[in-house]
Amino acid sequence: MAAPNPVNWFEIPVNDIARAKNFYESVLGYELSVNEMGGAEMAWFPMSPDGAGATGTLIKSEGYTPSHAGSLVYFTVPDIEVTLAKISEHGGSTLVGKMSIGEYGWIAHFQDSEGNRVALHQAP
Repeated sequence: MAAPNPVNWFEIPVNDIARAKNFYESVLGYELSVNEMGGAEMAWFPMSPDGAGATGTLIKSEGYTPSHAGSLVYFTVPDIEVTLAKISEHGGSTLVGKMSIGEYGWIAHFQDSEGNRVALHQAP
């Protein structure tokens, strides 16, 4: 059995959980489930216990501030250009357009509805 990847969870800070949930559902096509834990409002991305990669949440809580600084989360998408168009339609903006990373495909960076820098990856 292969060793698991080192990352298994991410949290994306938000100011408005409903607005951010709508943005990510509209852009990525996932249904997020709203939860509250320890006083934090969260919208969880879907999770497959046996699936590869990480999952995570949008989170609104004290000490969480949307930012362009810090860690960068990459979402896998089938078509970066289509996704960037949806981002623009739903209140986000392109920061770095589609860029080749050679044999590994393409990437792009965007600003979400909350002011976070987030990224996309498209496999070759």
